[in-house]
Amino acid sequence: MAKLILMRHGESIWNLKNLFTGWVDVPLSENGVKEAINGGERIKNIPIDIAFTSTLVRAQTTLVLAMLNHTSGKTLVFDHKGQGKIQRWATINSENAKKNIIPVYISWHLNERMYGDLQGQNKDEAREKFGKDQVHIWRRSFNIAPPNGESLKKTANRTLPYFKKEIVPYLKKDKNILIAAHGNSLRAIVMFLDILSEDEVVKLEIPTGKPILYNFENDKFIKASL
Repeated sequence: MAKLILMRHGESIWNLKNLFTGWVDVPLSENGVKEAINGGERIKNIPIDIAFTSTLVRAQTTLVLAMLNHTSGKTLVFDHKGQGKIQRWATINSENAKKNIIPVYISWHLNERMYGDLQGQNKDEAREKFGKDQVHIWRRSFNIAPPNGESLKKTANRTLPYFKKEIVPYLKKDKNILIAAHGNSLRAIVMFLDILSEDEVVKLEIPTGKPILYNFENDKFIKASL
């Protein structure tokens, strides 16, 4: 039985400042660092075979911090496939070292929802500018995107095919997977795992820095407690 762990990044500096972030590549806040480490304590005894994360530093940092005290003692190694010299020069030439790593695969498909013209704007100021109801529609509807941004539906349309094609096959091989990503990309995945409706998924809250565990057996995902 394979295990799938989903973990939203810890609080970012722009979460703290109440700004729309999206694809803007901001780091974790001090509290976000603590959240990531504390989240890692909850999964430190679960073997991890492979990790996936987004291209954004807040998710990657969360992954590193969450695995800081993992009991396996294995080292995260970020994959640079397709990056020419970076890939070639990062070759591991020790079989013993290869046995003691956790490969990390990076993809933009796991990035946060892109918030378009709202990125960098204060959420309260946006409500004053565009109206509370309009901002709520942009943030919480499934099909409606903010100006020049993505809807949750569009986010799901890039995240779920990647999840099914690149991640599920490892689970079918009984590999334990950790995904460190974002509120909306993970919301899309949970929608698929828990078979949620459009109305249900827009109400779903995924807290920062708290891992969510699923068991995968007989092609079924079953939520488990940590």
